[in-house]
Amino acid sequence: MTAPLPLGRVVATPGALKLLKEASVHPFEYLARHATGDWGDLCAFDRRQNEIALSDGYRVFSSYDMPAGRVWIITEADRSVTTILLPEEY
Repeated sequence: MTAPLPLGRVVATPGALKLLKEASVHPFEYLARHATGDWGDLCAFDRRQNEIALSDGYRVFSSYDMPAGRVWIITEADRSVTTILLPEEY
C-alpha cells in the first residue's frame, strides 16, 4: 500500500479500550499499523481481501493478537468511520 488508508472518524468500544489499557498499548499504535497496511494477524486470504478492498472501495479489516486477547480494527467502505473493537463485540 502506498498511501495511508483514510480512517475517517475513529471510535472504540469500552472493551477494546480496556484491553489496550491492560496491555499498556495506546490505540494509535494499532491505528497506525492498520492505516499503513499492516493488517496484523490475518491469513493470506484475508490479507488479499484487504488489498482488493483498498482498490475497489470495500471495508478493510485488521486483527491484532495480544497476550490478554485480540482487538479488531474495521474501516468502513466509505472510509467515514474506523472502529476498534473486540471480536465478541462485533
